[in-house]
Amino acid sequence: MEQKPWYQLNLTETCAALETDSGVGLSPTEAGDRLAKYGANELAQKPGATIWQMLLEQFKDYMVIILLIASIVSIAVGEVVDSAVIIAIVIVNACLGVSQEYRAGKALEALKKMSAPNAKVIRGGEHLVIPAVELVPGDLVVLETGDYVPADVRIVESVNLKIEEAALTGESVPVEKDAGVALTGDIGLGDQINCGFMSTLVTYGRGRGIVIATGMTTVIGKIAEMIQEEEEDETPLQKKLNQLGKVLGTACLAICAVVFVMGLWRGEPILEMFMTAVSLAVAAIPEGLPAVVTIVLALGMQRMVKHRAIMKKLHAVETLGSTTVICSDKTGTLTQNQMTTVRMYLAGTAMTVTGEGYCPEGDILIDGQKADLAAEPALGRLLEIQALCNDSRLEHDTADGLDIWKIHGDPTEGALVVTAAKAGLTLESLSQRQPRLQEIPFDSQRKLMTTFHRDDTGQLAAYTKGAPDILVSLCTRILRRDGRVEDITPADVEDILAQNKALASQALRVLAMALKPVDEIPARPTPENDEKDLIFAGLVGMIDLPRVEALEAIKVCKTAGIRVIMITGDYKDTAAAIAKDLGIIERDDQVMAGAELNRMDDLQLREVVKTVSVFARVSPEHKVRIVQAVRDNGGIAAMTGDGVNDAPALKRADIGVAMGITGTDVTKETADMIVTDDNFASIVEAVEEGRVIYSNIRKFVFFLMSCNVGEILIIFLAMIFQWAIPLLPIHLLWVNLVTDAFPALALGTEKKEPGLMSDPPRNPAEPIINRGMIVNIAVQATVMTAAVLFAFWLGCVQGGGSPGADGPWLVNGRTYAFVTIISCELLRAYTARSERYTIFRIGVFSNRNMNLATILSFALLFVVMLVPAMRDVFNVNQLRFSDWDVVALIAFLPLIFGELTKVVKGAARK
Repeated sequence: MEQKPWYQLNLTETCAALETDSGVGLSPTEAGDRLAKYGANELAQKPGATIWQMLLEQFKDYMVIILLIASIVSIAVGEVVDSAVIIAIVIVNACLGVSQEYRAGKALEALKKMSAPNAKVIRGGEHLVIPAVELVPGDLVVLETGDYVPADVRIVESVNLKIEEAALTGESVPVEKDAGVALTGDIGLGDQINCGFMSTLVTYGRGRGIVIATGMTTVIGKIAEMIQEEEEDETPLQKKLNQLGKVLGTACLAICAVVFVMGLWRGEPILEMFMTAVSLAVAAIPEGLPAVVTIVLALGMQRMVKHRAIMKKLHAVETLGSTTVICSDKTGTLTQNQMTTVRMYLAGTAMTVTGEGYCPEGDILIDGQKADLAAEPALGRLLEIQALCNDSRLEHDTADGLDIWKIHGDPTEGALVVTAAKAGLTLESLSQRQPRLQEIPFDSQRKLMTTFHRDDTGQLAAYTKGAPDILVSLCTRILRRDGRVEDITPADVEDILAQNKALASQALRVLAMALKPVDEIPARPTPENDEKDLIFAGLVGMIDLPRVEALEAIKVCKTAGIRVIMITGDYKDTAAAIAKDLGIIERDDQVMAGAELNRMDDLQLREVVKTVSVFARVSPEHKVRIVQAVRDNGGIAAMTGDGVNDAPALKRADIGVAMGITGTDVTKETADMIVTDDNFASIVEAVEEGRVIYSNIRKFVFFLMSCNVGEILIIFLAMIFQWAIPLLPIHLLWVNLVTDAFPALALGTEKKEPGLMSDPPRNPAEPIINRGMIVNIAVQATVMTAAVLFAFWLGCVQGGGSPGADGPWLVNGRTYAFVTIISCELLRAYTARSERYTIFRIGVFSNRNMNLATILSFALLFVVMLVPAMRDVFNVNQLRFSDWDVVALIAFLPLIFGELTKVVKGAARK
């Protein structure tokens, strides 16, 4: 018979299952035997690949193999320097890949740091402090305020015990634990109030627990295992570049083979044909492409910092731009993570409270008018109660010229202090006028807290706050709005409970306030004597408000075709209310609880995630399944998170986003990106930047590939015409590695085009070189080929010969061809700045980097043409001034045809 979950067992059943005693614990001998059986209470790490294994893995990439072939080709044509440059590119890319893989193991180290070093344990009736790694199932551990829970435990004793479990569940408020309850049904992690979990923090009270799981069998251990098992997937850009590399490599080999066979068929010498094939290989491979991609992505990483986003992985910069679904945590990302009072209720009077977060700026409105405390005695009393019956305090700080307000203590109590401060009643002034003399602390059984005070006139009073339904039942009188105290009537009780239900239905956390004049302060106050015959003062409703900027960011997401899914550990009603306010959902059937996911298989979940946009009370496993379902549906998923429980899902997502302020070290190590201000709007801004980067990558891929295709056509057609080769290998390498590099980098710095975030996300399956780009490449390559071949013919004719005969005029022809192809490239770089808009729409000289790149590349061309030693190396002549006129006219042709193509395409779209 399968054992029931631990939270379903009572204390007797728990002790029996673990063969232990809830009073004296295990004997030292038994503990030693179990340590040998179950192993140490620590997180195990699988042996990973060595640095050399990871380095070798980088050279199995198809594009890397193509680059290595290119370097061999460069050596074959005598260009050792170019070969060294290509090999350097390969090594740099390999080192980047190794560093990313090496960092993946850091997440587990961060998890280990969260574990408690020591544990307080009772063995054989004796209290001991032992290393936490020596704990075993059945051990009886002692939990006190400030302790980390050293293992997963079934709580057997609890006295006002509260445990902070936010890192595991996402629940921002400490969980009240109850040892005496045995739960039934399928209960989520956040609702297992009779259990404690490894690495969570005891924030209040004390208790004892019997260890039910250690090491890798704990909840956090299972998370560690999920992190280790998760494979690193290639980003969409890496997949596309690999795809492009395979196409280029295959095309390169095929073209070289065809040319080689054609030459032999024509009777050309084998060695000469081999060198020609080598020239074609050099022309076909864009040697500078990986370097330009790497540099542009690195520049993108720098720009991301301005949007408060730190990118940890180079290729993840572009992945952001292809995001189709953002799976976001609620607390602190979509909301402010600051409880705020928004509604209050006096006898018969509803009030609205303005302002956001912990900043004590805002008003209390009655019927839309600002309340005057001098004319509202009952309101003043209500505010005094909520500020004084309170263990939190409001703190003010400044950083970088900004006011920062923080709450020290419970967030819910903090909201009450802030509300009083908005009315001018600061905790400091109230505490001086009405010092606290005695108290009955809050506990989870009675759900109340009472404090006793003496005011500046000497009068004594008890102030009580707590759960509305319980507190109302203890009230015999009610405070009216004008300050009168009257007996409470059944109609009053019915109205109060109705107001409580209405506020709770809006996902507000509601507390009730009451007071009681006393004749003396009891030396030992008790709930039985001092929490009865109370005077009801009012209700207060609080919520963690949505971020204003998140609301606008979600609107941008909708326009951009990006879907937002809220995944939270909070309750279903609360999550639904926030999601409706933010515009994530419109109907309640778009919300689902984690317990419902347990009854679904993966195929059913894939259908559910198409329509459900809010998942509440979810576990770490649920988050991973949701993200995987999005990806299985063909989406590109970004996942945000801050707790340990988010780490596996962050790793499973196409891009994991960790919170910089509230995020744990584990999530930051696991994530691809860290948002420094924990703001959803910053994520959307980073997505926009990612789209800009991908758009720019497409621009320089188009720019480089149209040049390479043009070079292939130039050499191929020259052979068909039985001409000499118009461009030597050194000319091609110069164009590919030097001339094209600077404009390509400048294209990578292009600013956002109009309407970028109005377009839907691109199809993840669409290659970089899509149908539209193929048309553009064909137009540009054809025009450039015609221009260069014409220039070669003209140069040969003006040199006194023809391109089909061997002679000194070929040097002049090649000079014309070399200068023409470089001029074509530099001028047509301007038309590559946009696939859609003409250069006049975006501004001819609006990209300063492009202007500088063009000037620099032209300067290098002039160095080659004017320095005698360089002319000898490149085997070119010095051109006359009149020759430059002809070249300039020819060189403008690709630019003109590029712009005409945009106009024709634009007319066709309309």
